[in-house]
Amino acid sequence: MSNSLKKEYENKIFPELVQEFKYKNIHEVPKLVKITLNRGIGEASYNNKAIDKSIEELTYITGQKPIITKTKKSIAGFKIRDNIPIGLKVTLRREKMYNFLNKLINLCLPRIRDFRGISKNQFDGRGNYNLGLQEQIVFPEINYEQVDKTRGMNISIITTAKNDEESFALLKKFGMPFK
Repeated sequence: MSNSLKKEYENKIFPELVQEFKYKNIHEVPKLVKITLNRGIGEASYNNKAIDKSIEELTYITGQKPIITKTKKSIAGFKIRDNIPIGLKVTLRREKMYNFLNKLINLCLPRIRDFRGISKNQFDGRGNYNLGLQEQIVFPEINYEQVDKTRGMNISIITTAKNDEESFALLKKFGMPFK
């Protein structure tokens, strides 16, 4: 399973994109740069177990330990003090990125209840795609019995595409199940 998507990109998707968009230079062809997973944990300010459990889950899902993001300033209305853990983020590149994308497309997204495809409207205008998942139990690594609370995450797929059209073509060829 390792780097099968990378080989598919090099042997099949790359030439198809060159054909479709008539690129003059091979460096113009869009490619994946990185995939970032972000999870905000609002309860982390008063519940240390929530952040430990989330670190454990994201490590299982990605095979890489997440970075803890902390608050930059105090906000009394949200009961937040300065420099308190508030979320987690993981950046995947190279092999881990392709393996994660393969797992996301072929295992996780089809496991979502009433799944009819992901929205085409989540592109940011610069060729990147953002996807929100409501619960972590769609990942095969997560044991349902050990989940204390369902928590979602945001997945950002960053590409070198110049616009949404090129990025959409790239992700579609990777097999992303768009509506």
